[in-house]
Amino acid sequence: MGRPQLLVTFLALLALFAASSTQAQLQMNFYSKSCPKAEQIVLDYVTKHISNAPSLAAPLLRMHFHDCFVRGCDASVMINSTANNTAEKAAAPNLTLRGFNFIDGLKTLLEKACPGVVSCADILALAARDSVVHIGGPNWQVPTGRRDGRISNSTEALNAIPPPTSNITTLQTLFGNVGLDSKDLVLLSAAHTIGISHCNSFSARLYNFTGRGNGQDPALDSEYATKLKMKCVNTTDNVTIVEMDPGSFRTFDLSYFQLLQKRRGLFQSDAALRTSSATQSFINQFGSGSVQSFFSEFAKSMEKMGRINVKTGSAGEIRKTCAVIN
Repeated sequence: MGRPQLLVTFLALLALFAASSTQAQLQMNFYSKSCPKAEQIVLDYVTKHISNAPSLAAPLLRMHFHDCFVRGCDASVMINSTANNTAEKAAAPNLTLRGFNFIDGLKTLLEKACPGVVSCADILALAARDSVVHIGGPNWQVPTGRRDGRISNSTEALNAIPPPTSNITTLQTLFGNVGLDSKDLVLLSAAHTIGISHCNSFSARLYNFTGRGNGQDPALDSEYATKLKMKCVNTTDNVTIVEMDPGSFRTFDLSYFQLLQKRRGLFQSDAALRTSSATQSFINQFGSGSVQSFFSEFAKSMEKMGRINVKTGSAGEIRKTCAVIN
């Protein structure tokens, strides 16, 4: 083996070691000694508030997703913009995010219990999981030990978060950039089984799919399109909300896959999943399987997503306030 090949091999092994050591520093019950009640505080808060506002589970899950796709799961999505920096919050994909006050409330409680110990990144990861479980959705393991990032940039968010207008190539590229595959793509997209969206996220499919001011997306079921047009009368409506999974938007179930088969996925990115044999195969598999099987596979993808480029050890910081760098 020549010296160039040895160097390549060494660098590959070094990268593998770095990735594995980062993951190794995330562990179940990371706060068992430094803040023993941390996870119970999160669970109690979620139980109290999600019982009164179950619709908040979807936004918390979405925030976790948007956070992990930009610089990893480091709560950079929560940082406020400053005079010198436009943060991720200000990027178009994040303008409709909700739940920041919820996480801030949790952070306040945890700072009182254990000052400077529990990261905003871990709080978000735990709250997203607990809220989904509380509404009857899947459970997944959340190892902790993430630290908070110090950088938040709106351009990075715009470039990294898959937009609802994505085709299959864009989706696979953006998911692949963070180490997620086509199976993860289908499973994580199925989070659209809960929650709502605003008209302007999909109305181009109804009125301007060709980009010339007219034309309906041929991949969208015509009867469904007619119903959507009754709610969304133009492409600029950013106020009216629509259920992503009509009739079942509060329930984590298999209906998302069944809607895809009927060409009733709300977003262009949903419809795109039917344009690849690999993703279509997973749609068939999960749509015809059991809820338990879907939950189990969804959990694996969430655990995988929750480890994306995490900061551990001495990297990053533990923010005192989630919206502001220390």
